[in-house]
Amino acid sequence: MLLKLIPDNTHIKFIHFRKIAYIFSLAMIVFSFGLYFNKGLNYGIDFEGGIMIEIGTENAADISAIRSAMNNLNMGDVKVQEFGAHNDVLIRLEQQNGLTVDQVVEKVRAILPTVIEGDISYRRTETVGSTVSKELIANGIMSVFLAIGAVLIYIWFRFEWQFGIGAVAALFHDVILTIGMFSFTEMEFNLSTIAAILTIVGYSLNDTVVVYDRIRENLRKFRKMPLAELLDLSINDTLSRTTMTSFTTMIALFALFFLGGEAIHGFSAAMIWGIFVGTYSSIFIASPILLLVELRREQDSTVEQGVEILPPKKS
Repeated sequence: MLLKLIPDNTHIKFIHFRKIAYIFSLAMIVFSFGLYFNKGLNYGIDFEGGIMIEIGTENAADISAIRSAMNNLNMGDVKVQEFGAHNDVLIRLEQQNGLTVDQVVEKVRAILPTVIEGDISYRRTETVGSTVSKELIANGIMSVFLAIGAVLIYIWFRFEWQFGIGAVAALFHDVILTIGMFSFTEMEFNLSTIAAILTIVGYSLNDTVVVYDRIRENLRKFRKMPLAELLDLSINDTLSRTTMTSFTTMIALFALFFLGGEAIHGFSAAMIWGIFVGTYSSIFIASPILLLVELRREQDSTVEQGVEILPPKKS
């Protein structure tokens, strides 16, 4: 017996809730923009530039004491945070004018023993220049917009321009909400996060195209069915596939999130969030927008003599 999270022949009226979904999504988008412009993102060393030092302590680290000690060095903005465990600490400092990386590390090595008891291990030191970090930010933003632009062209050629508007609106929705989530949680935003966002774009597009394919197929079969009913029918037809794909993907992502270590923590968190919003947007954003843009319904020659195939009766 096949495992099914959703039974066949469901008749959920998704389109009936589209106005509630629009209001909810608009509120989330405004909230995300508000967080971004007021709170910003916790940029990683890739985007912010500066020096990053990872240390390990023998006992649980006192983050506030370490932060106070770093501020006493008068090296500008300093960020101190736990890095996966209570005895694993990440210290990030601004790029220092007039000091080499080795000199900065020596200053840090000299002051940390005054606030940390026991042995201290210095696990890695990385540096990124401000010019490089600005280029990485610009390239990251450009990659996201190019991906969305390519999606618009692909959908436009495969379907019609109305489908392209729906798909791109859903992708912008997913990207904005993902950025808002990172601003709200203050998780580190770095190059791996950009990779996750691009992956989310691909996943959301795949989910949307599956629904769109069924909509186009049903447009040819049920030429007299009201468009809202046809959209509901198409979403319900693909609902079992959508939920099963999301569920199996989530299993792998939660394993990465809890067991994969801090290095991919941000990537897996972004992907988990992206699966949720991507599935939501393909149902409540991409499909209902076809009503707003007044999707054109064409006669199809594959339907013999204009005979309409009736939809399955509700049980």
